[in-house]
Amino acid sequence: MLTSMLGVALMFFAANQAAEIKPYPKGTVYYEYPTRQGGVPELGVTVRPVSEFRYHNVTRQAYDYSCGSAALTTVLNQYLGRQFQERQIMEGLLRFGETEKIVKRRGFSLLDMKRLVTALGHPSGGFRADFSDIETLDHPAIVPIAYGGFKHFVVLKTYKDGHVYVADPALGNISFTEAKFKEIWQQNVLFIVFPNGFAPHDGLELTDHDLRLLDDKTINRLAFEEFPPLRDFTKPIEQWADKASTLQPVLITDDDGVERVINVPTRTYYRK
Repeated sequence: MLTSMLGVALMFFAANQAAEIKPYPKGTVYYEYPTRQGGVPELGVTVRPVSEFRYHNVTRQAYDYSCGSAALTTVLNQYLGRQFQERQIMEGLLRFGETEKIVKRRGFSLLDMKRLVTALGHPSGGFRADFSDIETLDHPAIVPIAYGGFKHFVVLKTYKDGHVYVADPALGNISFTEAKFKEIWQQNVLFIVFPNGFAPHDGLELTDHDLRLLDDKTINRLAFEEFPPLRDFTKPIEQWADKASTLQPVLITDDDGVERVINVPTRTYYRK
């Protein structure tokens, strides 16, 4: 009897040990069917979420109207090695720019940027360009883009293999096909800030992560969706603007005191 009980206990212990799952490192995805790493089957694969590198070396705009100040902060910090906060750049743009016009249009212009970077000791210039100029561009440039009646500033990093790579203050590091960029590029303008004694940094150079972000349908579906002709607009333009914006989770309290989270559109573009 004792032998039988000992045998059952040993079998239970062995089964329990066999069923025990060892904890995987953070970021590990477990596949039911093995993948292959270098020809060796692997069940556990460590991955990193896109959110960890989507905004790498990009200053995210703090307000719906501050894409210009965030784009300029990105260039100054990641290309010219300065150490500014977006709020400092916003204050500088208000001080050296056309303050009344900034308040009226709720956004900054390239002229405002030029005045500020001149005060900071950097030569700069706005240029009319052809797409062929982008293909050979050796400086990052701030470019205005437009769609659906809205304007936005992004930092053009480089062109490679039919894609234009940009640092977007709202969406992070993304890319456009050549055809899409030509469609949204406003007035073919490039605004370039030159180093003037500051050693250029490589914060805006392409990384392996950038080269993976080529799924235009997924990345740009909400931000650059095709709008129907004006005659087909049956909904107010405000609703279209909300649809083109990012979503911000917000905690609200219902009338009955129940708390819940809803997604509220955050305008990331400002009107002309």
